[in-house]
Amino acid sequence: REFDSVLRAVGGIDNLIDWDGKSPDITLMKYMDDQRAKEDKVFDNPMLMKTPVVRNGKQATVGYCPEIWAAWE
Repeated sequence: REFDSVLRAVGGIDNLIDWDGKSPDITLMKYMDDQRAKEDKVFDNPMLMKTPVVRNGKQATVGYCPEIWAAWE
């Protein structure tokens, strides 16, 4: 599934979560140890992700990363 591919490309769920977000779910997730539970929470509520999520084949970035995008072919 697409979500799993992005998770692998960015290095896991903790890199995908927008920890500076204002959602009360973010505060709760800081105390969650179960990575799969975090993944399920973010999958169900995409507003918890950093944006933009940009893909280039098997590569992906989250957040604004023009220096990385410029290096992509």
